[in-house]
Amino acid sequence: MRFQAESPVDYSLALSYCILRLRLPGNRSLKGKRQVLRKIIERVKQKFNVSIAEIGENDSWQMAVVGIAVVSNDRRFCDSSLSTVVDFIDKLYLAEIVDYSIRSL
Repeated sequence: MRFQAESPVDYSLALSYCILRLRLPGNRSLKGKRQVLRKIIERVKQKFNVSIAEIGENDSWQMAVVGIAVVSNDRRFCDSSLSTVVDFIDKLYLAEIVDYSIRSL
């Protein structure tokens, strides 16, 4: 079923995403890594209206790549939200942020 607008309406959509590389230096197993990532992901989901998931370095014990996405009608809001999420993750002190990038579509 397709959405049919009765009158022409201009919708604006902004989508921004963040690729976040994390180092988990104290981990000695994948189980330990999953526990730390679960804590980070759950806390971010509780506090922010974003999508977040592990997207890379799945078999590495001490490295993780996390993707975070947000959709809005304002690109500045999206970028600001992602910056706030990155700061929040950094202040959890559960993992070291090695690198991150924020991009918009």
